[in-house]
Amino acid sequence: MSCGKIGGGYLDSLSMFGIKPGLEASCELMRRVGNPERELSFLHIAGTNGKGSTGAMLECMLRGAGFTTGFYSSPHLIDIRERFRVNGLAVSEEDYLALSAELAEAARAETGRSFTFTYFEFTTVLAAMIFARAGVDIVIWETGMGGRLDSTNVVRPIASIITGIALDHQAYLGDTIEKIAAEKAGIAKPGVPVFTGVMPDEARRVIAERARELGCDCFPVSKEDFKPVTRRFDGTRTVQEFDYEGRRITLPLMGEMQRRNFRLAALVLEKLSPRLGIDLDRAFRALATCRWPGRCQQVNERLIVDGGHNPDGIAALCAALKETFPGEKFTVVFAGFRDKDVAGGLRLLAELAAKFIFVPLRESDRPSYSGEELIALAKQSGVKSQFASAPDAAAALKLAYEDAPRRVVAAGSLYLAGDVLSASVDPAAVLNLE
Repeated sequence: MSCGKIGGGYLDSLSMFGIKPGLEASCELMRRVGNPERELSFLHIAGTNGKGSTGAMLECMLRGAGFTTGFYSSPHLIDIRERFRVNGLAVSEEDYLALSAELAEAARAETGRSFTFTYFEFTTVLAAMIFARAGVDIVIWETGMGGRLDSTNVVRPIASIITGIALDHQAYLGDTIEKIAAEKAGIAKPGVPVFTGVMPDEARRVIAERARELGCDCFPVSKEDFKPVTRRFDGTRTVQEFDYEGRRITLPLMGEMQRRNFRLAALVLEKLSPRLGIDLDRAFRALATCRWPGRCQQVNERLIVDGGHNPDGIAALCAALKETFPGEKFTVVFAGFRDKDVAGGLRLLAELAAKFIFVPLRESDRPSYSGEELIALAKQSGVKSQFASAPDAAAALKLAYEDAPRRVVAAGSLYLAGDVLSASVDPAAVLNLE
């Protein structure tokens, strides 16, 4: 998950500064380039899991309804340009290079105030520049981590969306569901409607109270699932279909979690439709073309790739696999960072794994487990599957495909998802969503 050939120079030099919660530097950098965010309309999305998938659905449906869209998401899987999509297409290499050079010059400028910008602060401002220059109608604007102090929180959106709340990034966001919910609720702005996905009651209460304090309408989704749901394999991926508000919905993303994400995206569009003039029929039909690489993605008949990296995300993956492929066991290619609950994820996957193939994660400053360490951790966690290790994702895939005809699931990290997709598909299929 490196920056690719065009991500070097000034931007790469910023990664050393890591995570730095706070908005002052982002506001300053926006100011230095003329506050491009003031020219844009944002749908601001936060949440522990599901924000990327929800954003992808919103982008697809709005584009299908005739809007010019911008989509800022993170992290990227194989190329930094994935973070900046206009009408579903990654920003061109030419525009990326030109605008990042312009922003780097502004970041280096002597202003009499000392600022050190992080990688994420830089990409956030760069996204606003790209979308403003492109003249997009609506930006789907995904937080990186948290909400209240996330760099993306320098905008005033037309809607604030919180997909779900679970324990993750506790060192930064707090060690309880309530504390994490309060941080995510920090994206709410006075008078701006707040939309919430399925989440624990204690999280929903925190967000609803914050909405009341700010005078925001708050719209929670229903917890009910769609029934009946039918599934079919269209030659490349499994598609699920169900009825919603008198329309037949075709959703080419797997699992109940994606139906929940759809329900949230649909609610947002329905409530904003009178203001924005959204043709809901066109929007919902467009969903049949939705793609979101690396998130419970069926790459082909045998390979499923998911970047879930905490127990909540891995539980959603397991539920999707049980629902889509009932009774099957899988060869699981797995990797994980040391700052995640890897043991919890392994225990969840163990029920479905006939065999684990463990690999280390590379190209990151964050420490990860080696293959041998993951084997030891799995045994300590009571996992009874077969174990093997491989030096990298490509070697793991080769080994996994020998377990024919068993399906292969790659899980545990978006970094691993990026490596697996790099070894499996054309880069354009990851860069672009259309």
